[in-house]
Amino acid sequence: MSFNIAIDGPAGAGKSTIAKMAAKKLGFIYVDTGAMYRALALYFMRCGIDVSSETGIAGALKNVSVTIAYEDGRQQVILNEENVTDLIRTEAVGNMASATSIYPAVRTKLLSLQREMAANHDVIMDGRDIGTNILPDADVKIYLTATSRERAKRRALELKQKGIACDIDAIEKDINERDERDKNREIAPLKQAEDAIYLDTSDMGIEAVVEKIMAIVKEKQ
Repeated sequence: MSFNIAIDGPAGAGKSTIAKMAAKKLGFIYVDTGAMYRALALYFMRCGIDVSSETGIAGALKNVSVTIAYEDGRQQVILNEENVTDLIRTEAVGNMASATSIYPAVRTKLLSLQREMAANHDVIMDGRDIGTNILPDADVKIYLTATSRERAKRRALELKQKGIACDIDAIEKDINERDERDKNREIAPLKQAEDAIYLDTSDMGIEAVVEKIMAIVKEKQ
């Protein structure tokens, strides 16, 4: 019997970082939904399908499978039994993933693949609609958030560490605009599941958040 953890929340809340750390401590698979979109994009590119052909994209989905696995603590992305981990991080694949992820058929296909993984493995999955749409029956649901200012500070720090100049006010403005888009989009909007635990990380360090999640999971197991 698999155990599933759903972590939702707005952009910049630290979902992916925290989910990866918790997955490692628990021995769970962290399901990187972005990597799955990229794997599908690589498949479309190999098939020579035009990005604007929604019909062609939908037809190609009938013969594709994507899974996530771990070897020596490193995520491996498997496309039709081929390890494509080192092939999906190019700009071309990223652009294709962005362009094709808008199609309902692509989202439906990944929904099926993600649920299949969750049914067969202990997983942690993060996103905007995991607890409300993708894994509505998850054993643990967490809504992870922080103030827009705190999220802007974290993003600004990341950019500065990379040597990129930035304006924290502009970053916060972008975050607030993205929040509005995510909350009001027609398909799978961002919202807290009724049975999710609300966790504000504004005044918490990453380790403290992970330990809090570990404690929540321990109570449920």
